[in-house]
Amino acid sequence: MTQMPVTTHRFASFDGAEIAWHEMGEGRPVMLIHGYFSDADTNWIKYGHAAKIAALGRRVILPDLRAHGASARPHAAAAYPPDALARDGMALLAHLGLSDYDLGGYSLGARTAVRMVTMGANPGRLVLSGMGLEGLLDTGRRAAHFRRILTNLGSFERGSPEWMAEAFLKTTGGDPVALLGILDTFVDTSREELAAIVQPVLVLAGEDDDDNGSHAALAELLPDARLVETPGNHMSAVVKKELGDAIAGFLA
Repeated sequence: MTQMPVTTHRFASFDGAEIAWHEMGEGRPVMLIHGYFSDADTNWIKYGHAAKIAALGRRVILPDLRAHGASARPHAAAAYPPDALARDGMALLAHLGLSDYDLGGYSLGARTAVRMVTMGANPGRLVLSGMGLEGLLDTGRRAAHFRRILTNLGSFERGSPEWMAEAFLKTTGGDPVALLGILDTFVDTSREELAAIVQPVLVLAGEDDDDNGSHAALAELLPDARLVETPGNHMSAVVKKELGDAIAGFLA
Protein backbone atom coordinates (compact mmCIF):
# COMPACT_ATOMS: atom_id res chain seq x y z
CA MET A 1 0.00 0.00 0.00
CA THR A 2 1.47 3.37 -0.98
CA GLN A 3 1.89 5.63 2.00
CA MET A 4 -0.56 8.53 1.98
CA PRO A 5 0.71 12.02 2.79
CA VAL A 6 0.71 12.89 6.48
CA THR A 7 0.39 16.46 7.73
CA THR A 8 1.40 17.60 11.22
CA HIS A 9 -0.32 20.34 13.20
CA ARG A 10 -0.12 21.81 16.71
CA PHE A 11 -2.48 23.52 19.14
CA ALA A 12 -2.45 24.80 22.72
CA SER A 13 -4.33 22.40 25.01
CA PHE A 14 -6.42 23.15 28.13
CA ASP A 15 -3.39 24.35 30.12
CA GLY A 16 -1.45 25.85 27.22
CA ALA A 17 0.75 22.78 26.62
CA GLU A 18 1.46 22.35 22.91
CA ILE A 19 -0.03 19.13 21.55
CA ALA A 20 0.90 17.85 18.08
CA TRP A 21 -1.39 15.79 15.90
CA HIS A 22 -0.91 14.14 12.54
CA GLU A 23 -3.55 13.68 9.84
CA MET A 24 -4.02 11.36 6.91
CA GLY A 25 -6.90 10.93 4.45
CA GLU A 26 -10.27 12.66 4.10
CA GLY A 27 -13.81 11.84 5.18
CA ARG A 28 -15.53 11.04 8.46
CA PRO A 29 -12.96 11.52 11.23
CA VAL A 30 -11.49 8.84 13.44
CA MET A 31 -9.07 9.73 16.24
CA LEU A 32 -6.55 7.07 17.24
CA ILE A 33 -4.35 7.50 20.31
CA HIS A 34 -1.01 5.72 20.73
CA GLY A 35 0.41 3.87 23.74
CA TYR A 36 2.87 4.79 26.50
CA PHE A 37 6.54 5.37 25.46
CA SER A 38 5.29 5.36 21.83
CA ASP A 39 4.04 8.03 19.42
CA ALA A 40 1.57 8.32 16.56
CA ASP A 41 4.18 7.42 13.95
CA THR A 42 5.41 4.25 15.71
CA ASN A 43 1.97 3.02 16.74
CA TRP A 44 -0.19 3.91 13.74
CA ILE A 45 1.73 5.20 10.71
CA LYS A 46 4.92 3.14 10.45
CA TYR A 47 3.24 -0.27 10.05
CA GLY A 48 0.46 0.91 7.72
CA HIS A 49 -2.53 0.79 10.07
CA ALA A 50 -3.50 4.47 9.60
CA ALA A 51 -3.18 4.25 5.80
CA LYS A 52 -5.44 1.19 5.79
CA ILE A 53 -8.13 3.12 7.67
CA ALA A 54 -7.67 6.27 5.56
CA ALA A 55 -8.16 4.09 2.45
CA LEU A 56 -11.73 3.45 3.65
CA GLY A 57 -12.42 7.15 2.96
CA ARG A 58 -11.69 8.33 6.48
CA ARG A 59 -9.86 11.31 7.97
CA VAL A 60 -7.45 9.73 10.45
CA ILE A 61 -6.38 12.04 13.30
CA LEU A 62 -3.36 10.86 15.29
CA PRO A 63 -2.34 12.95 18.31
CA ASP A 64 1.00 12.62 20.07
CA LEU A 65 0.18 12.44 23.78
CA ARG A 66 1.78 15.09 25.97
CA ALA A 67 5.35 14.02 26.92
CA HIS A 68 5.48 11.92 23.72
CA GLY A 69 6.45 12.37 20.07
CA ALA A 70 6.29 15.95 18.76
CA SER A 71 4.13 17.22 21.66
CA ALA A 72 5.44 19.28 24.58
CA ARG A 73 7.45 17.39 27.19
CA PRO A 74 7.15 19.56 30.30
CA HIS A 75 8.99 18.51 33.46
CA ALA A 76 6.88 20.46 35.96
CA ALA A 77 4.56 18.32 38.09
CA ALA A 78 1.77 20.87 37.46
CA ALA A 79 1.70 19.76 33.80
CA TYR A 80 0.45 16.30 34.83
CA PRO A 81 -2.89 16.68 36.67
CA PRO A 82 -5.27 13.69 36.88
CA ASP A 83 -6.79 12.82 33.49
CA ALA A 84 -4.50 15.31 31.66
CA LEU A 85 -4.32 13.05 28.61
CA ALA A 86 -8.10 12.71 28.31
CA ARG A 87 -8.43 16.47 28.79
CA ASP A 88 -5.96 16.94 25.91
CA GLY A 89 -8.09 14.60 23.80
CA MET A 90 -11.26 16.53 24.64
CA ALA A 91 -9.46 19.80 23.85
CA LEU A 92 -8.41 18.44 20.46
CA LEU A 93 -11.99 17.36 19.65
CA ALA A 94 -13.14 20.87 20.54
CA HIS A 95 -10.28 22.51 18.61
CA LEU A 96 -11.21 20.53 15.49
CA GLY A 97 -14.96 21.01 16.06
CA LEU A 98 -15.63 17.27 15.82
CA SER A 99 -19.07 15.93 16.72
CA ASP A 100 -19.47 12.93 14.37
CA TYR A 101 -16.35 10.78 14.72
CA ASP A 102 -14.98 7.44 15.89
CA LEU A 103 -12.36 7.09 18.62
CA GLY A 104 -9.81 4.48 19.56
CA GLY A 105 -6.46 3.79 21.12
CA TYR A 106 -3.78 1.27 21.92
CA SER A 107 -2.87 0.49 25.56
CA LEU A 108 -2.56 3.91 27.29
CA GLY A 109 -4.35 5.31 24.24
CA ALA A 110 -7.27 2.94 24.83
CA ARG A 111 -7.39 3.96 28.50
CA THR A 112 -7.33 7.62 27.43
CA ALA A 113 -10.23 7.00 25.01
CA VAL A 114 -12.25 5.41 27.83
CA ARG A 115 -11.53 8.36 30.12
CA MET A 116 -12.70 10.72 27.32
CA VAL A 117 -15.99 8.82 27.08
CA THR A 118 -16.48 9.17 30.87
CA MET A 119 -16.00 12.94 30.33
CA GLY A 120 -18.71 13.11 27.72
CA ALA A 121 -16.96 12.26 24.43
CA ASN A 122 -19.58 10.60 22.21
CA PRO A 123 -17.89 8.68 19.38
CA GLY A 124 -19.99 6.58 17.02
CA ARG A 125 -17.67 3.61 17.51
CA LEU A 126 -14.89 2.90 19.98
CA VAL A 127 -11.73 0.82 19.47
CA LEU A 128 -9.96 -0.41 22.62
CA SER A 129 -6.79 -2.27 21.66
CA GLY A 130 -4.03 -3.60 23.89
CA MET A 131 -6.24 -3.09 26.94
CA GLY A 132 -7.83 -5.46 29.44
CA LEU A 133 -10.34 -4.96 32.21
CA GLU A 134 -7.82 -4.75 35.06
CA GLY A 135 -5.81 -2.09 33.21
CA LEU A 136 -8.86 0.20 33.41
CA LEU A 137 -10.14 -0.70 36.89
CA ASP A 138 -6.72 -0.54 38.60
CA THR A 139 -4.23 1.78 36.90
CA GLY A 140 -1.88 1.66 39.89
CA ARG A 141 -0.40 -1.72 38.99
CA ARG A 142 0.86 -0.61 35.56
CA ALA A 143 1.89 2.77 36.94
CA ALA A 144 4.06 1.03 39.58
CA HIS A 145 5.62 -1.23 36.90
CA PHE A 146 6.60 1.75 34.73
CA ARG A 147 7.70 3.87 37.69
CA ARG A 148 10.13 1.10 38.61
CA ILE A 149 11.47 1.01 35.04
CA LEU A 150 11.88 4.79 34.73
CA THR A 151 13.59 5.16 38.10
CA ASN A 152 15.99 2.22 37.56
CA LEU A 153 17.04 2.63 33.92
CA GLY A 154 20.07 0.56 32.93
CA SER A 155 19.65 -2.01 35.70
CA PHE A 156 17.43 -4.67 34.11
CA GLU A 157 18.34 -8.14 32.93
CA ARG A 158 18.61 -8.42 29.15
CA GLY A 159 15.42 -9.88 27.68
CA SER A 160 13.26 -9.16 30.75
CA PRO A 161 9.97 -7.24 30.26
CA GLU A 162 11.57 -4.22 31.95
CA TRP A 163 14.60 -4.38 29.65
CA MET A 164 12.31 -4.66 26.60
CA ALA A 165 10.34 -1.59 27.72
CA GLU A 166 13.57 0.36 28.23
CA ALA A 167 14.81 -0.68 24.77
CA PHE A 168 11.53 0.58 23.28
CA LEU A 169 11.90 3.86 25.21
CA LYS A 170 15.31 4.32 23.57
CA THR A 171 14.00 3.64 20.05
CA THR A 172 11.26 6.29 20.42
CA GLY A 173 13.59 8.83 22.06
CA GLY A 174 11.42 9.13 25.15
CA ASP A 175 12.07 11.66 27.93
CA PRO A 176 12.10 9.70 31.23
CA VAL A 177 11.34 12.75 33.42
CA ALA A 178 8.31 13.81 31.37
CA LEU A 179 7.14 10.20 31.08
CA LEU A 180 7.24 9.78 34.87
CA GLY A 181 4.83 12.72 35.06
CA ILE A 182 2.35 10.84 32.85
CA LEU A 183 1.97 8.18 35.56
CA ASP A 184 0.47 10.82 37.87
CA THR A 185 -2.34 11.46 35.36
CA PHE A 186 -3.76 7.90 35.59
CA VAL A 187 -7.35 7.65 36.87
CA ASP A 188 -9.22 4.40 37.46
CA THR A 189 -12.50 3.73 35.67
CA SER A 190 -15.24 1.87 37.56
CA ARG A 191 -17.15 -1.20 36.40
CA GLU A 192 -20.29 0.97 36.43
CA GLU A 193 -18.70 3.54 34.12
CA LEU A 194 -17.55 0.81 31.73
CA ALA A 195 -20.96 -0.88 31.75
CA ALA A 196 -22.49 2.48 30.77
CA ILE A 197 -20.52 2.66 27.48
CA VAL A 198 -23.28 2.08 24.93
CA GLN A 199 -21.30 2.50 21.71
CA PRO A 200 -20.27 -0.50 19.61
CA VAL A 201 -16.76 -1.33 20.85
CA LEU A 202 -14.00 -3.36 19.24
CA VAL A 203 -11.90 -4.94 21.99
CA LEU A 204 -8.70 -5.94 20.21
CA ALA A 205 -5.52 -7.48 21.58
CA GLY A 206 -2.65 -9.75 20.72
CA GLU A 207 -3.51 -13.33 21.65
CA ASP A 208 -0.46 -13.43 23.98
CA ASP A 209 -1.09 -10.00 25.52
CA ASP A 210 -2.11 -9.94 29.18
CA ASP A 211 -0.12 -6.82 30.14
CA ASN A 212 -3.31 -4.88 30.96
CA GLY A 213 -5.32 -7.85 32.21
CA SER A 214 -8.09 -9.75 30.45
CA HIS A 215 -9.42 -8.34 27.19
CA ALA A 216 -12.09 -11.06 27.21
CA ALA A 217 -13.35 -9.82 30.60
CA LEU A 218 -13.44 -6.26 29.26
CA ALA A 219 -15.48 -7.31 26.22
CA GLU A 220 -17.86 -9.21 28.50
CA LEU A 221 -18.53 -6.18 30.70
CA LEU A 222 -19.23 -3.76 27.84
CA PRO A 223 -22.85 -3.79 26.59
CA ASP A 224 -22.01 -3.88 22.85
CA ALA A 225 -18.51 -5.26 22.29
CA ARG A 226 -16.87 -7.64 19.89
CA LEU A 227 -13.59 -9.30 20.84
CA VAL A 228 -10.86 -9.89 18.24
CA GLU A 229 -7.47 -11.44 18.96
CA THR A 230 -4.57 -10.90 16.58
CA PRO A 231 -1.10 -12.50 16.53
CA GLY A 232 1.50 -11.33 19.02
CA ASN A 233 1.90 -9.91 22.51
CA HIS A 234 1.62 -6.36 23.87
CA MET A 235 4.76 -5.18 22.06
CA SER A 236 4.62 -7.25 18.87
CA ALA A 237 0.91 -7.02 17.98
CA VAL A 238 1.45 -3.40 16.87
CA VAL A 239 3.90 -4.33 14.10
CA LYS A 240 1.60 -6.93 12.50
CA LYS A 241 -0.83 -6.12 9.69
CA GLU A 242 -3.68 -7.97 11.41
CA LEU A 243 -4.06 -5.12 13.93
CA GLY A 244 -4.79 -2.58 11.19
CA ASP A 245 -6.95 -5.09 9.31
CA ALA A 246 -9.14 -5.64 12.38
CA ILE A 247 -9.60 -1.92 13.07
CA ALA A 248 -10.33 -1.15 9.42
CA GLY A 249 -12.82 -4.02 9.29
CA PHE A 250 -14.64 -2.73 12.35
CA LEU A 251 -14.73 0.89 11.18
CA ALA A 252 -15.90 -0.11 7.69
